Amino acid sequence: MPEVLAVNQLDTGTAATRTMSGPSGAKPRRIVSPRNIMLYGTLFVVAAYYMLPLYVMIVTSLKGMPEIRLGNIFSPPMEITFEPWVKAWSSACTGLNCDGLSRGFWNSVRIAVPSVIISIAIASVNGYALANWSFKGAQLFFTILIFGAFVPYQVMLYPIVIMLRSIGLYGSLTGLILVHSVFGMPILTLLFRNYFTSLPQELFKAARVDGAGFWGIYFKIMLPMSLPIFVVAMILQVTGIWNDFLFGVVYTTPDLYPMTVQLNNIVNSVQGVKEYNVNMAATILTALVPLTVYFVSGRLFVRGIAAGAVKG
Repeated sequence: MPEVLAVNQLDTGTAATRTMSGPSGAKPRRIVSPRNIMLYGTLFVVAAYYMLPLYVMIVTSLKGMPEIRLGNIFSPPMEITFEPWVKAWSSACTGLNCDGLSRGFWNSVRIAVPSVIISIAIASVNGYALANWSFKGAQLFFTILIFGAFVPYQVMLYPIVIMLRSIGLYGSLTGLILVHSVFGMPILTLLFRNYFTSLPQELFKAARVDGAGFWGIYFKIMLPMSLPIFVVAMILQVTGIWNDFLFGVVYTTPDLYPMTVQLNNIVNSVQGVKEYNVNMAATILTALVPLTVYFVSGRLFVRGIAAGAVKG
């Protein structure tokens, strides 16, 4: 009994000591503090700065021309109309053609889909080979690819025109697809190489011990673990190809112009009255595809970029 009593007294003393010493753990942070006010205030100002042009574009595209002529670009529309959107898509004129952005949209789809698939497929194999397989001339090959990633496009315009003309692809969608695929491979190869280098090398070595070859390891081990970097590559390529204007206007003909070239022709048309609501609607329609791709897969984009930056 004396021993039990002593233990009880010890527990009571410990509890009393804890009560007197106060609560333990980290001190809770105040929600409203100078630090939070500065942080969220800065984020709000930056977000407003970037969102204001988009807001002006949207409200302008939903107004009629009489309301736009009043001059208040920030006011919401008094009467919402979707006629500028319909006209921008199907009947806006660019020279002799009055079919809006619809033809350019389908041309952009026909350009972007094969270009993205071809460039990502080749770049992923290149990055996998450079990261996991030692072969003669690998460093030289990688150096050439990195150099190609930083060559200005404008320097290569005329030589590519001559090359495409000599093989009979100048002025065709096939030639433009080839150009986009080639110019996208250097930077994508760098991304894939860095990502594959960051994966555990024990998996590759274990597969080699089990007798797996080059393609077996690529398809059965590397591809299932590489979804984030494939999403990164897809977003970069879709955004770059869809928003491209220079290659589209140089390497294609008017019937094959992509959406960005059609948009430029609509906005800079000198025929008739300047319809700002149609121009704004056409701009938003052109930007919908890359915006949708990014917002749908934005989280995987961040994961893939972070994983590919671990090693280089």
